[in-house]
Amino acid sequence: MRFSHKILTLALAFSVGTAMAQQKNDDAPKEIAGLRAVGSPSNPKVQMNWSRYHDLKQMEQFYKDLQKAYPNLVKYESIGKSYEGRDIFVLTVTDFKEGDAKRKPAMWIDGNIHANELQGSEISMYTAWYLAENYHAVPFIKELLKDKVFYIAPTINPDSREYFIYEPNTMHSSRTGRRPFDNDGDGLVAEDLYDDLDKDGQIVMMRRKSKTGRYKIDPDNPNRMIMAKAGEVGEYELLGYEGIDNDGDGLVNEDITGTYDPNRDWGWNWQPNYVQGGALYYPGTLPETQAVKKFIYDHPNIAGAQSYHNYGGMILRGPGAAEDERFYSRKDVGVYDAIGNVGSKMLPGYNYIVINSGLYTVFGGEIDFLALTRGIFTFSNELMTNYKLFNNKGEEGLRQSDEYYEFDKLLMFGDAYVPWKEYDHPQFGKIEIGGAKKNYTRNHPGFLLMEDAHRNAAFTIYHAYHMPKLEVLDTEVKSLGGNLYEVTASIWNSRIIPTHSDHDVRHKIERPNHIRLEGAQVIAGMRVMNADFNETKEQRFKPEQIEVPTIEGTTAVKVKWIVKGNPSSAKIIVDSPKGGYLEHSLKTNNKS
Repeated sequence: MRFSHKILTLALAFSVGTAMAQQKNDDAPKEIAGLRAVGSPSNPKVQMNWSRYHDLKQMEQFYKDLQKAYPNLVKYESIGKSYEGRDIFVLTVTDFKEGDAKRKPAMWIDGNIHANELQGSEISMYTAWYLAENYHAVPFIKELLKDKVFYIAPTINPDSREYFIYEPNTMHSSRTGRRPFDNDGDGLVAEDLYDDLDKDGQIVMMRRKSKTGRYKIDPDNPNRMIMAKAGEVGEYELLGYEGIDNDGDGLVNEDITGTYDPNRDWGWNWQPNYVQGGALYYPGTLPETQAVKKFIYDHPNIAGAQSYHNYGGMILRGPGAAEDERFYSRKDVGVYDAIGNVGSKMLPGYNYIVINSGLYTVFGGEIDFLALTRGIFTFSNELMTNYKLFNNKGEEGLRQSDEYYEFDKLLMFGDAYVPWKEYDHPQFGKIEIGGAKKNYTRNHPGFLLMEDAHRNAAFTIYHAYHMPKLEVLDTEVKSLGGNLYEVTASIWNSRIIPTHSDHDVRHKIERPNHIRLEGAQVIAGMRVMNADFNETKEQRFKPEQIEVPTIEGTTAVKVKWIVKGNPSSAKIIVDSPKGGYLEHSLKTNNKS
């Protein structure tokens, strides 16, 4: 019995070891059907908690882990340095075994250009994780990564993300970068920052009892201050966010770091600071902007883009300024509408709107840079909305709504607010401090974060799916006699997005599509404009390479060559900057 038990133990150990070795060498994680909640892996190779936020060290570890787990699907690299010398990382996600990644239509995704908007980074990382972890389980994702490539930059403002997480801030502060300025003109830089008076890591509000104050405590929620009604006596005056007068000039918190806006630093319709608040000296002043711009210019295959911001529950498209409406043609708007309207179904509580008419005017924004200098179909989602609190669309905005107080009481159990408490202030005397924590209202509560991460990731995946997909159809070879042959082919784009936006075509931003016939002696080349009436447009120079300005969505173009000699060994090359690269061997079908 002992001997047989020993043999059995050794056999089991060997089989377990073999299974572990097989799993280690197999990209596919082992799934258990009964444990897999539909749409999510039951046994991901990279374990991540998507109901919390991550700092830069944790984010880089995630990049390393995902690349190690899926080396044929994920690679990450630094594309440049921030103002304080931190790396700006980009994850490239595609099936590297299928084609050249740089020749596939590409989707650019970035987040966290505004540092306090943390969830943009989380949703960007979730997208990379979801694509890699579901590559083997979901055929749609496998096919998508065969055809397309994702460039994902979870944070393009790493300095201030770290500052927002680890230093005392309000929910609205650290939106900017870390480049310091003398904001009050006294010759000193950043000498009057927020002060965390009670050392709890939060910058909340200050109030003081006053007979002339116009505010009182909400009787239904002691954390909330409300305005006294007309004819009603108030109890308190509000003194602003926690802080003291550090430089003795009679002002509090007036010289904080980074009062510029990184999303006003881009090279389309840039305006100086006196026109567009937050702009710096010229477009591309910031090293972070320069690094992203260089990557975009180095990757002309980028056909779609998504930038994540908060707050408001919006799917935004350009233009940022009304004067640029003329650059959004009816054709291009039709493409945006086709994708954006589906997005509003995928993201309950989110509205698809135009920036300048539905939000406010933005000069020098990233969206217009991508869309109008590069011809990339670009959206920006403003993450989180009070609709998500009770699945009810209120009419009031972030600062007026009482839903956040109810939500905290009923679902957060008081965790979202710092209770008011007394403090002896060196300038204001006896005051009280309290209010919403920095990660409340603008940033998702934990249990809502993963749902919105998946919905937004699905929207960008839908957008990426509809980037151009080109196929060569209906090839035909016909003998014309005298050793001359006619070769015809149709190039079909089966998706919504054209290979070049209408704006791109009008302003010649990117080179045209090239459709080449290689391996044959081409006498003439032409585009067939109307096959029924034999209407063609000749390619006068380099007739073997026909230039096509764009291939519209769900549309085909037809080309024709006249060649000398039987083209049985020839092949058709479709070479499109944003539509991809494909080769099609010609199968000769001689006709008299």
